[in-house]
Amino acid sequence: MELVLCILPMVYGKFVVDGWEMMAVIVQKLLKFVFWILACITTPLYRLRYFKKRKRLPPIKSPLLLQSATKIAQQIRERKVSCVSVIRAYIERCNDVNPIITAIVDTRYESAIQEAKGFDEFLARTEKTTEELAREMPLLGVPVTVKESIAVKGMCYTVGFKEDVPTKAEEDAEAVSLIRKAGAIILLVSNTPELCLFWESNNNVTGCTGNPYDPRKTSGGSSGGEGALSGSAASVVSLVSDIAGSARFPALFCGVFGHKPTPNLVAIKGHKPISYDVKWNDFFVMGTIVRYAEDLPLVISVMCKTDEGRRRLNQKTPLANIKFFYTEDRVAEANSINRDMKNVMQKLRAYLEVTYSVKVQQVHMSDMKYSFNLSAHALLNLDVEEVVQEFGPLNVCALFVEGLKQLFRVSRYTFAMYGYLMAAYIYRKLPRGFSNLLAEKRVSLKKQFEDILGDNGVMIYPSFVSAAYYRYETFNNVPNFTYMMLFNVLGLPVTQCPMGLNANGLPLGLQIVAGTGNDHLSIAMAQEIDRIFGGWRQPPCSSGEESI
Repeated sequence: MELVLCILPMVYGKFVVDGWEMMAVIVQKLLKFVFWILACITTPLYRLRYFKKRKRLPPIKSPLLLQSATKIAQQIRERKVSCVSVIRAYIERCNDVNPIITAIVDTRYESAIQEAKGFDEFLARTEKTTEELAREMPLLGVPVTVKESIAVKGMCYTVGFKEDVPTKAEEDAEAVSLIRKAGAIILLVSNTPELCLFWESNNNVTGCTGNPYDPRKTSGGSSGGEGALSGSAASVVSLVSDIAGSARFPALFCGVFGHKPTPNLVAIKGHKPISYDVKWNDFFVMGTIVRYAEDLPLVISVMCKTDEGRRRLNQKTPLANIKFFYTEDRVAEANSINRDMKNVMQKLRAYLEVTYSVKVQQVHMSDMKYSFNLSAHALLNLDVEEVVQEFGPLNVCALFVEGLKQLFRVSRYTFAMYGYLMAAYIYRKLPRGFSNLLAEKRVSLKKQFEDILGDNGVMIYPSFVSAAYYRYETFNNVPNFTYMMLFNVLGLPVTQCPMGLNANGLPLGLQIVAGTGNDHLSIAMAQEIDRIFGGWRQPPCSSGEESI
């Protein structure tokens, strides 16, 4: 009898777990079917934009636009170029490209020029050596652009949310203060989706940001304005945030580098939206988008909160000492990556194996099949403060009324915002047992990654299923963002790296994933990729014109 009583709970427990796992499989298949139907209906409509004339950017006029932030700062310190000339070159480029890509929300050009003049006057009279200047102000005179969700004192801070009186930031975000202290000059704030809650930078205030390589296509989101400016050579350093691929996705589509740091490495105070959920700091980070990989450790170090973090970021690790991995495990609800994306991953693996005489090891992680649901569950259960203030508790009645407003096009919110609210409501109504299963799988999957990567391993992983697509096709691709948002919920550092252009002239890329706290490893790989595979490529110019 005692034996039976011991066995029964075990049998019952296994039955319950198997039941929830069966539910996970059913949910996966249902979601895949729903998004397949949605794609069949809407894709032909979105792709009618193919017949719209493809605009091209004006040519790049100044050679200053083709230098890294590291080199610009060095030349300014050595008095080889003036701060004013750098700032004027970037302001002119911003004015040239913005009518085509619609990336800029608010500017401070005159103030930036005055700050540049002040730095030039300081350099003319200071007795500090170039080494001292490099140590104290490593970004001296470097122009920086900032995602609108990151507070810049006196600048627009609506984050794509339509207001009767646009909000202005009352003080700088912590990261912005650190960037300014390092000598950087803020030029502008750039476009995002409404409250950063989508992967396409479209809102009812500024409009839709286009891709610099083909403005008919999206630049991604939520840091789409920064991605577009960087890819257009209108920004050399971008301050961005990332909670579901928001830094890496625009970096992929716009052909540049994007880094999502280890959580709690970089200062995050002064961002909108925000959550007071204890898990927010485990998932949300501020990072950077840059055109040149050599700038990654410099920018992240400036924003870093601790001396130990800065030391690790600047730690040099020969690639010969790194272990390399990749996986072909499928995300159940997502599409397979296309041939172009497979080819760039294979190209990098082949290069590493030949150059460093190593085997890039394929690994299998059993819990990868849960990654969409565990990612969505973790992120959609966070209470976003601004959403709570605006909508209050989510309920069927409020969502139904808002759905009618969307149907008759009288809502003040974007459809993307409504989609977020619906998804959050659904995931919060999941049975407790199913939610517990997803939470357990998240912990299990993180351990699998950490065990594989250790302190000297990196993983080559797809960034997305394809290059940039037409505007609004994002709605069909929601499960495909698992390739990026997975690493937010696992808390791992990731660097998005450009890997050339496809046959249509659109950027391709891949992600390099490292273990917690080992940002220097993925950054070292990014620098090698930049050196070997060419990094950022100039977008095509207007007919009959050439860049310098």
